[in-house]
Amino acid sequence: MQGLILNGSKNNFEVECADGARRLCSLKGKVLKNSSGYYNPLAPGDRVALDDATLEASKAQIVSLLPRKNEYVRWNIKKRLPQLLASNLDYLLIVTTPDEPPFRPRFIDRALVQAEFQNITPIIVCNKYDLETSAQNELQTWLGIWERVGYKVLRVSAKSGEGMEELSSILENRLSALVGQSGVGKSSLINVLDNTVVLKTGSLSQKYGRGMHTTTQGALMHIQLSESLMGGRKGATADIIDTPGVRRFLLHDISAQDLALYFRDFSPYLGRCEFGMSCSHLSEKGCAIKKAVQDGGIAEERYSSWKRIQNEMISGSWED
Repeated sequence: MQGLILNGSKNNFEVECADGARRLCSLKGKVLKNSSGYYNPLAPGDRVALDDATLEASKAQIVSLLPRKNEYVRWNIKKRLPQLLASNLDYLLIVTTPDEPPFRPRFIDRALVQAEFQNITPIIVCNKYDLETSAQNELQTWLGIWERVGYKVLRVSAKSGEGMEELSSILENRLSALVGQSGVGKSSLINVLDNTVVLKTGSLSQKYGRGMHTTTQGALMHIQLSESLMGGRKGATADIIDTPGVRRFLLHDISAQDLALYFRDFSPYLGRCEFGMSCSHLSEKGCAIKKAVQDGGIAEERYSSWKRIQNEMISGSWED
């Protein structure tokens, strides 16, 4: 019997099984050979094999993990281990806001880098786009930069409905994960996409302007896309993994020296420096990356973001 991990942690997972039943499953032997070294051995979206000998109406044991198409991981600074957020994705939706919580472009850049590293197609979703913000110029500059780099950027509002039809059409028949800071409105987006779902949404902390955690574990949901968003068409579905909101997104398994490889706009210039791939892109003469910044081929904001993230990786001191 095979099954799909919907949610869970440590040694208890809700599995949607091939016979249609949902079972609470534990790991047989509590170790999966091909998923060791992680804070959590399995994530929503994983496909697993169950031990038929332990199969009961409501429970079973997991004996192996089936090969993953991809996995999305972050470094869990509290646990000092990599944390699996989702597996086998078609899209990664990186959710941000103009304000409430404040716009954090380096959070987005880190999440993009991890997606590039793991060969997952990212989409930037700017929720609460109807909000007024004092950082309007910075927001529009960054959204334009990411679009020019080649990333899909959606401007949406769960409150007003702006952009939700386009988001629905992208999600249909796909498995996507929502990643973002606490308070960006991931649960609110799901509530609008499927008006039969009511997820708990968190109020923002007035003291810090940051979201209060309302999701402590990721969960995979099969949603019925709202007919009003699908032009009246019935029966449209999507699979969405709502991941826990995080204050900081830290990179995993990427070295500071290799960071430039995962900045998509750097790719055309890598290897063309006077010192080849050994160039640090900081102070060397004949650096193709620095020349591209001067010529406008790479936005200064992205170059500065790359330098700051690299410095964080080297120093081990991360900003929000």
